[in-house]
Amino acid sequence: MGDTAWVLTSAALVLFMVPGLAFFYGGMVRGANVLNMLLMNMVCLGIVPIVWFVAGYSLSSADGPGGIIGNFDHLLLKDINLATMPLEDSLGVFFALTFAAITPALISGAVADRMKFGVWMAFVALWSLLVFVPTWAWIYGPDGWLTARGSLDFAGGTVVHVSAGAGALALTLVLGRRRGWPTEAMPPHNVTFVLLGAGILWFGWFGFNAGSSFAADGVAVVAFMNTFLAGAAAMLSWMVVERLKDGHFTGLGAASGIVAGLVAITPAAGFVGGISPILIGAAAGAICYFAIQLKFKMGYDDSLDVVGVHLVGGLVGGILIGLFAHTAAVGAEAGAFEEGLFQAGGLGLLIEQIFANGVVLVYSFVVTGLIAKALDATVGLRVDAETETVGLDRAMHAESAYSSGLSSGGGAALGNGPGGFRAMQEQN
Repeated sequence: MGDTAWVLTSAALVLFMVPGLAFFYGGMVRGANVLNMLLMNMVCLGIVPIVWFVAGYSLSSADGPGGIIGNFDHLLLKDINLATMPLEDSLGVFFALTFAAITPALISGAVADRMKFGVWMAFVALWSLLVFVPTWAWIYGPDGWLTARGSLDFAGGTVVHVSAGAGALALTLVLGRRRGWPTEAMPPHNVTFVLLGAGILWFGWFGFNAGSSFAADGVAVVAFMNTFLAGAAAMLSWMVVERLKDGHFTGLGAASGIVAGLVAITPAAGFVGGISPILIGAAAGAICYFAIQLKFKMGYDDSLDVVGVHLVGGLVGGILIGLFAHTAAVGAEAGAFEEGLFQAGGLGLLIEQIFANGVVLVYSFVVTGLIAKALDATVGLRVDAETETVGLDRAMHAESAYSSGLSSGGGAALGNGPGGFRAMQEQN
């Protein structure tokens, strides 16, 4: 019963990450779009559970051809009795659902300030079914083909962060830049929200990673500690690089570093130990700091740096498993999984990690692009110019997050995320 209690608690922690993400993103957007960003995140908790109940679970977790996709045996959770089925299976039904719910929410930050809310709702349903469900089947399905090849992903670094980051890149390319980007600068409207959101995310991430052990055991303890260490190391490395490059320690940088480290340790949390989580976190903090600058060089408008933090952070963690994976560090029997290159293993695991992450990246990018193109051609992705200028809260929701002048601030932005904030500092 202790294992059941732990996984139930972990599922609740993962669910709590969605409002945490809403605060994290909401603090970065301009004041006239705060409510819209909060709702873009929270509506995922309304859409994804229904998709999961209707078909998502069956297609991601039932036995299917070649470990590529499931089948239709459990549509509407047919023949699924949570009270009587084996414990690990019953826990997997709803624990996986919480992962499914937060994954599309990650994408919302990339399209802040300019996407129609109703179209976003349709996108979440389609993306969950056509991108998240298949990639989950490849990694966590009964015979998932990527896992069968030997790749490792303890808690969703590939299926959650790489898929969401790649999807975010494709969606921003189809959606287009915000009006005025990248010439007009605008900092986050409420860094307090950003730091609060980062704290909630860190808290919830202990369930995200340690809960993925599916037991209150030693692996859960190791994953818990690794999550703490990686987040701490990434926060510090981001802040040090930021101080050296820009001359300041910022709250936005600290929060972004924390999230980058948590993203990177997610796939590795139950496969590494010792100093490895610190090295992974430190690498992620520094690499993601520089990665967020790519949007200015390459011209894609990723509003809140989802690509630079989640895609790049997920790749960093996923690939570094190939260097640091170590059975003894997590109390696993020899041969339970392949050792990393730095732990007397060969190149095999590193190659599989690169392959698996590359496959998910390409698949998510292509399919997300097709979904976005279809929606744009039929109902249109973007709000009109007036709505974008005035703000989405009043125009689309007939509400406002604030009743004061904080809700003002029309116009486009150079970048509300850490990358845009740095560029604004350079202009000044």
